[in-house]
Amino acid sequence: MYDSNASPSIASGVLGRGARPTAVDDPAVELAHALRARYGHLDAAPLLETMIQREFAGSIALVSAFGAESVVLLDLVSAADRATPVIFLDTGKLFAETLTYRDELAAFLGLEDVRTARPEPAALAAADPGGDLWRPDADACCHIRKVAPLADALDPFDAWITGRKRYQGGERTALETIEAAGGRIKINPLAHWSRDAVERHIASRGLPRHPLADAGYRSIGCRPCTRRAGTHEGPRAGRWDGSAKTECGIHRSGWMQSAPHGPT
Repeated sequence: MYDSNASPSIASGVLGRGARPTAVDDPAVELAHALRARYGHLDAAPLLETMIQREFAGSIALVSAFGAESVVLLDLVSAADRATPVIFLDTGKLFAETLTYRDELAAFLGLEDVRTARPEPAALAAADPGGDLWRPDADACCHIRKVAPLADALDPFDAWITGRKRYQGGERTALETIEAAGGRIKINPLAHWSRDAVERHIASRGLPRHPLADAGYRSIGCRPCTRRAGTHEGPRAGRWDGSAKTECGIHRSGWMQSAPHGPT
């Protein structure tokens, strides 16, 4: 087992709270390089233990959609520390099954700090008074309902954890386990996991699945922009059907755009 106490913390004191720098003067970029050099070889569980308990103790959160595969990362984070903050984005357009699953899964895993982030009512009234902005402009809808609320929710943290994986394709195929993004460190502990590994973990741990996963939904987001997908389709099929859109924007917006990886 990897002993994270064998060497001093790298991240302590490097990232300050408050205004986030641009990529040009972002101290998180150099920090990400150093963290990858020391911890880039670790699998998900020891990596999470090190980031949560040592490098970013008290300043790291998991961002989870409580979607089709979210239970794996939630399980691993709960094993590292059940008090780790979990940020859930309630866009106001989610499936009722997702909201129920969030509550049931949080209780099942003993999660102690699930925080729900919602869009600002005034912003919705100004930009989406009819609640149908997703029809003409899905990017704008995602921004007001996901990107902006997440920016506020992450304000107290120096690092955050995501469940993205390389096998999901698109912009995720070159994903690193540790990145710099918008003045923060972003941890992707499942980046190198295969779909089979995800399924094996769910089965071996007896973890409850999202109810829509067995109903043909391979990737589960907001109700208007998610459809069932065929078994022959990709892992994120069914999202924003009929458009070129493949990401909601929380991993692409300027305030958290990943900086170049640089040396490892």
